[in-house]
Parts: sequence; C-alpha cells; structure tokens
Amino acid sequence: MNKQEHLLQLLREMGRVIVAYSGGTDSAYLAWAATQALGKNAVAITADSASIPESHKRDAERFAREFGIRHEYVETREFENPDYVKNDANRCFHCKDELFTVLEKVAAERGFSTIVYGVNKDDLGDYRPGQKAAKLHRVKAPLVEADLSKAEIRELSRLAGLPTWDRPAAACLSSRIPYGTPVTIRNVKTVEMGEEEIGALGFRQFRTRFHGELVRIEIAPEELPRALNVEMTRQMTAIFRRLGYKYVTLDLEGYRQGSLNEVLPLDSRRSETLRQ
Repeated sequence: MNKQEHLLQLLREMGRVIVAYSGGTDSAYLAWAATQALGKNAVAITADSASIPESHKRDAERFAREFGIRHEYVETREFENPDYVKNDANRCFHCKDELFTVLEKVAAERGFSTIVYGVNKDDLGDYRPGQKAAKLHRVKAPLVEADLSKAEIRELSRLAGLPTWDRPAAACLSSRIPYGTPVTIRNVKTVEMGEEEIGALGFRQFRTRFHGELVRIEIAPEELPRALNVEMTRQMTAIFRRLGYKYVTLDLEGYRQGSLNEVLPLDSRRSETLRQ
C-alpha cells in the first residue's frame, strides 16, 4: 500500500472527521484527502482569529470551494488568555489548546468522532508546543501515521493538482513577535499590513519580525539580491515608516523558519520536544 492510500485508509477508519484547517500545504492536502476518503463526513474548520492573515483565510476559502471541501469557521479567543498574550515559549500551546477545545465542543455537538491536524513527520523534531496540546486533546496526526514528509506531501499535492503544493511555509502572525513581548491584536495587525505590502512588491518567501520600534525583514536567500537594491530598500523603508516603525532593517541571514526560537536555550528546546 502506498503512503497516500495508507492515509486514505486511516481516514476512512475514523468515520466522521474534523480537519483543523489553516489553508497551508499540509492542512490543505489533509482536508482534500479527508474529503476523498469520507465525502461530506469530513469538514475543514478554520480558526477565525486575528493571528491568521485575512489573505490566508481567503486562500483557504477559495481552495475549499474549488475542491468541494466542506469548510467552516469557528471563533477562537486566545487573545483573551493572559498566558497567550504574555508570549512566552509556550504561546503556541495556548493557541492550539484554545482551538482544540473549541473543536472538541463542535465534535461533541455534531457527532464527529475524530479531530485531525496537519503535522507531518518532519515537524516532530522541531520545537512545536502545539503538538503537546494536540496530545492533550487526543487530536490525531494522520500525516505522521502515514509516514509522510513535507516533500512527499508537496509531491502528492502536485500530482493531485492542488495549487497549494508549492505554497511557501506559513505560520500565524503571532510568531513574528519575539518571546516576552506581549502579543496584541494591534501588533499582529501591524505585522499583517507590512507583510501584505512586501508581498505586493513581488517577494514570495519572507517574514517581518516585530521588535517594537524596529522591524526586521527576513527575505528568502534567493530573493535577497533583489531586496538589497537601493530603490527597493527605499520602498520598504517607506512602507514600514507609514506603519509607525522608527527603524527598518533587513536581516542579512535571510528568511529561516522559526528564527525567533534561536533565542531559546537549546536545552529547553530539546526537553520540550522530548516531552511532546
């Protein structure tokens, strides 16, 4: 049995499934596979949260419509949780804990047997407190059970004709705020507006990291030469000055996933990963 067929069989055995659906490559493939396996017994549910860019929500809606996936939103209230707002190294746990708590209520009310989410086997070695929340709520990870890596998910998505197959890695807007800086709706919306403007300049893989009066822009290494053009740096400076930043910087290391985790002690990252 190939890995995709294994995944479909796992999903069939689950009966009625809620997919925690952000619209990224992994959750989009999982939502598509769940629909292939279960039809209307699968529903993809997206958190209606300020931490998810509006453009990502629109993309998620468009994908669901195109591929006949049942899609709904649920309101989450992580910004009302002081443990989330204080933004320590467990912020992601509190976010996922809120989402899975809400999805559990939906499942109980509507007779869904299982909640699944789009973690893949490559994610298991990274520092991801959200995985701890998934275990606490008994949320299943069928992509891991089917032994699927990120590269395999991209290739299977491509073969299935899914436009998400080469979508750049995405993360919630709160991940742009350094640990210890409170996460507020205001600062994540500032990040969102800045990233929308950078995307409009034609960049594909990037992050804007919020540091109070300073913004640190990470651009994928292959796109950095274009970003280092004098005229381009002027445009970027104008964008972020309009948003209220006093200092605009371009990170010379370029984009790397989870760069704000670099400040965490290595031992704490390892121990947390083991506990997950």
